[in-house]
Amino acid sequence: QVQVVESGGGLVQPGGSLRLSCAASGSIVAIVVMGWYRQAPGKQRELVATITSGGNTNYADSVKGRFIISRDNTNNTVSLQMNSLKPEDTAVYFCGADVKYISNGYTLRREYWGQGTQVTVSS
Repeated sequence: QVQVVESGGGLVQPGGSLRLSCAASGSIVAIVVMGWYRQAPGKQRELVATITSGGNTNYADSVKGRFIISRDNTNNTVSLQMNSLKPEDTAVYFCGADVKYISNGYTLRREYWGQGTQVTVSS
């Protein structure tokens, strides 16, 4: 079993900054891809940013130049530094991880998701 836990959400004013953190734990062999997705009211879930085990990053066009994703492979943690926040960034942010893990002596691979953390950008 693998657990994914998010933290760092909250209320910020437009133009402000917020840092989200996500930690994966369990019988993890490797995390292939780890990233952040968000779902705003009335909208579908969308990719925000991802980072691979090799450090390659991918960002949604709407957050390029404002958000930075990083990871610490020593403790299976990924962070999302969000700057110049806009009201349209308001959403529930979910951390997802493509994980190789050990279960009953076998190495398996699947996606795990956190519970989500609310980010609200408002004055």
